[in-house]
Amino acid sequence: MSDWVEACAAGDIDEEDVMRFDHGGRTFAIYRSPEDEYFATDGLCTHEKVHLADGLVMDDIIECPKHNGRFNYKTGDARGAPVCVNLKTYPVKVDAGKVLIQVG
Repeated sequence: MSDWVEACAAGDIDEEDVMRFDHGGRTFAIYRSPEDEYFATDGLCTHEKVHLADGLVMDDIIECPKHNGRFNYKTGDARGAPVCVNLKTYPVKVDAGKVLIQVG
């Protein structure tokens, strides 16, 4: 497993929102749940590779802005057509006010 990578400050993401994070030629999406927990997934929709950070977060669902496909961002599970391939998820921790993800 690789080292933890700093993605952003904890306060950079509002509750029930998402932000884009690029690292090592890859795009990730970092989420803050209504329960003030942080999660990370691949940043592109598995259907047509659109940036999920431009989508809508509702509870534990991210909705893709292009065709309204839905994923559970906590588990990566595809939850609504047209998406049928799950998102990869990544471990997240908050340390000293910084959101870190393990990208390896």
